[in-house]
Amino acid sequence: MTNKPVHIIGGGLAGSEAAWQAAQAGTPVILHEMRPTCETAAHKTDGLAELVCSNSFRSDDAENNAVGLLHEEMRRCGSLIMREGDKAAVPAGGALAVDRDIFSAGVTKALEDHPLVTIERGEIDGLPPEDWDNVIIATGPLTSPALAEAIRALSGEEALSFFDAIAPIVDKDSINLDVCWFQSRYDKGEGADYINCPLNEAQYGAFINALLAADKMEFKDWEKDTPYFEGCLPIEVIAERGIDTLRFGPMKPVGLRNPHTDEQPYAVVQLRQDNALGTLYNMVGFQTKMKYGEQATVFKTIPGLEDANFARLGGLHRNTFINSPKLLDKQLRMKVMPRLRFAGQITGCEGYIESAAVGLMAGRMATDNEQAATLPPLTTALGALLNHITGGADAATFQPMNINFGLFPPLEGKFKKKERKPAMSRRALNDLDNWIQQKQKAA
Repeated sequence: MTNKPVHIIGGGLAGSEAAWQAAQAGTPVILHEMRPTCETAAHKTDGLAELVCSNSFRSDDAENNAVGLLHEEMRRCGSLIMREGDKAAVPAGGALAVDRDIFSAGVTKALEDHPLVTIERGEIDGLPPEDWDNVIIATGPLTSPALAEAIRALSGEEALSFFDAIAPIVDKDSINLDVCWFQSRYDKGEGADYINCPLNEAQYGAFINALLAADKMEFKDWEKDTPYFEGCLPIEVIAERGIDTLRFGPMKPVGLRNPHTDEQPYAVVQLRQDNALGTLYNMVGFQTKMKYGEQATVFKTIPGLEDANFARLGGLHRNTFINSPKLLDKQLRMKVMPRLRFAGQITGCEGYIESAAVGLMAGRMATDNEQAATLPPLTTALGALLNHITGGADAATFQPMNINFGLFPPLEGKFKKKERKPAMSRRALNDLDNWIQQKQKAA
């Protein structure tokens, strides 16, 4: 559509998706990724779209779950992240989880091979040069300090930030399957996509006590007042809220039955396949800020993990995001400098797929002509997410948000409770298809 390139800063999920969408629209893209020249506290490779926390894109149920609906909407919009995610899928019940290495390699190759994409390695250590008149900043929660400070100074806003925690990964061969068993809750998916470690009441109590007594990572002075994101709390923080909190959260036993005892356990730890070979499993919902030595000691008190070998221990990193409802317009442009668009977690959306979805929209917005520059309908998951971060949320209390049906406009007419989500999904996909057709005609 134009010979002038779109500059995209950040090669994570959002930046990679934005680059793909812009290039597919016929616009040259220069994708700037600072790794490996400049490392981060969480990344382990220099691959594009590297997953640093869980390997799950969460529910893939497009009829009853807002995340699954977002998956389907992105597929219909030609999403690279969804295409490669589907290709790298591993068993995960009703969820879409991926082999993180295959996934990142697939995204990287697709962008390296695209004739309109140029990948440049190196840090952008301040505001982009003035002659870059079409920029997408998709640097994510680990934005380099120099760029973050430049954005803060430009916006006049103190950066909002929170801590995000990483779950441990275990070698499958070190899990005792004489104690544990394969099963999905309520036998969803293939019915046996998770390894379950059962705890009785005494074992659960001992685990909670050990968890609360363990040494935790110490924060630097400038980090101490940083809040956690409620959707990704460290297990110690959850446990501090009450003895049974974990048992009604990530350790809930409902929908499971131990075949070794033919009973429902008092509590359970689930592990989900993390790679295509099925040799690595991650501890679901077990983000932690315990020190490394303490993690191995405490987690080995879990039945079936007494001899566990940890391929990666848990960790904690600081995430940064801007006050998007105050700073961005409906086209994701910074109000005080419209040549800059923002995408991904830095905008205050939360979750892999939400970040990629905002990247998808930013990439399309950066290449739309005036006739095609229409926003996705509010009735769609894409439109609901965009509306939330660009004004639907209260700027005074803004915090990261996953996609959920509470962000959608209410249905017209009366529906029984179990019919509401499917009805909202049908409405969304119908409105999305019409929007896509209209944009194609206007392009």
